[in-house]
Amino acid sequence: MELKNKVAIITGGASGLGRATAIRYARSGANVIVADTNISEGKKTAELIRG
Repeated sequence: MELKNKVAIITGGASGLGRATAIRYARSGANVIVADTNISEGKKTAELIRG
């Protein structure tokens, strides 16, 4: 799936399916916004995506 130059807002991105989706979309070229009520885990997902 080619997502270059697309923006994806992933809700529930701190864990589970949301986290997996955020990682997959980022690897496919999307700019990913991770949204979750668990801020610390959401930041960990964002750091993981950034590398």
